[in-house]
Amino acid sequence: MSHVFYRNPYKKYPVVARGKGVYLYDRQGKRYLDGCGGAVVSAIGHHVPEVVEAIKAQLDSVEFAHTSQFTNDPQEELAELLAERAPGGLDFTYFVSGGSEAVESALKMARAYWVQMGRPEKWMVIGREQSYHGNTLGALAVGGNLWRRAIYEPMLYPRPRVAPCYCYRCPFGRHPESCSLECADDLERAIQEVGPEKVSAFIAEPIVGATAGALTPPAGYFQRIREICDRHDVLFIADEVMTGLGRTGAWFAMKHWGVVPDLMCLAKGLAAGYVPVGATMVHHRINDTFHNRRNVFQHGHTYMGHPLAAAAGVAVIRYMSEHKLVDRSRKLGKYLREQLQAACGDHPHVGEIRGRGLFVGMEFVKDRESRTPFEPETGFHNLVGDAAFELGLILYPTGGTIDGRRGDHVLIAPPFIITRSQIDRLVEILGRALERATKQVAGRG
Repeated sequence: MSHVFYRNPYKKYPVVARGKGVYLYDRQGKRYLDGCGGAVVSAIGHHVPEVVEAIKAQLDSVEFAHTSQFTNDPQEELAELLAERAPGGLDFTYFVSGGSEAVESALKMARAYWVQMGRPEKWMVIGREQSYHGNTLGALAVGGNLWRRAIYEPMLYPRPRVAPCYCYRCPFGRHPESCSLECADDLERAIQEVGPEKVSAFIAEPIVGATAGALTPPAGYFQRIREICDRHDVLFIADEVMTGLGRTGAWFAMKHWGVVPDLMCLAKGLAAGYVPVGATMVHHRINDTFHNRRNVFQHGHTYMGHPLAAAAGVAVIRYMSEHKLVDRSRKLGKYLREQLQAACGDHPHVGEIRGRGLFVGMEFVKDRESRTPFEPETGFHNLVGDAAFELGLILYPTGGTIDGRRGDHVLIAPPFIITRSQIDRLVEILGRALERATKQVAGRG
């Protein structure tokens, strides 16, 4: 009997034994192609010697020193590497242990900034429907996924949310040729609704990941968002926990649109799964406010700036730079979408294939023409994901794509070291899994 409190007590989990490259192996020796990097984490693949050796070397030096008493060389170097690659002005980094902590830190930093600016009434953070920013209560409160929020709703503060940029199912009934960026202008409505004097920040994922399957914004969206935030003295927090560090074919997804956020949250690919780590990147304007007013940021975590985590992050970024993996993510992402489109694009239950770089979503539908989703009880995403897993491919399946209840998709986000032949294999197994799921649904009818 296991004494582990599993997130799903009804699921039987194989025991992972080892990893190498784009593959994981269980204790029975079965091989799995890691088609989603776990949870969009394993960006450079498993068991990269350079990263393993960097962690071992740090252990030979010092394993821990609390950041209220010391800094450490790996933390200093990692902050410098991030500043060199980030959108202009994001020159400072606050290190934590994961994505939820990075978001919590950004929310509290935005609040502390406005208090220092003599505007303590600004506290509210606006997010989008169908967004996800983490499982801690503050991060969950700014997220808009109904399923994840449901049982914790009494513990979450109320505030308005704005429409997602969901072009496949535009909430404003627009088509790309008639789009006027109403989804961006909805932020103006929300700010005016509660009063600009109360709004501290707006938070958004550049490309929505877990909850909506790589929703990519239309051209001009984030430029409009930046304009609205500036007009109302609202900080813009970019949640790049999934998209950051090369996943979309740029070091940071916000670079695709030339927009600089005030705060930017990172995790997942930052140390590529080798050690838990997260970070909140801070614009020099905000950092200078704390520095010039000689204020301490009243917030902290025991393991922030951990030497092992930072050493892993440094090794990962250096490995990515040396092997040009960000450019590889861009090029192979295009190839992946082309192959998925060729193999599955006309399938009667595939509605849309979307994304950027090696960050691709496939939305499933019951009927292509009407875009009608499956009934939630069907669990079509799980049928596909389970079939793929049985066939030796790991995907990231999720339900509730449309509104937290209806809709199905899978995320595909393999390590950047994947080859074209391995992508071909991924697509082939996914096609077989899709057929198995289709037959299961037909059999029930």
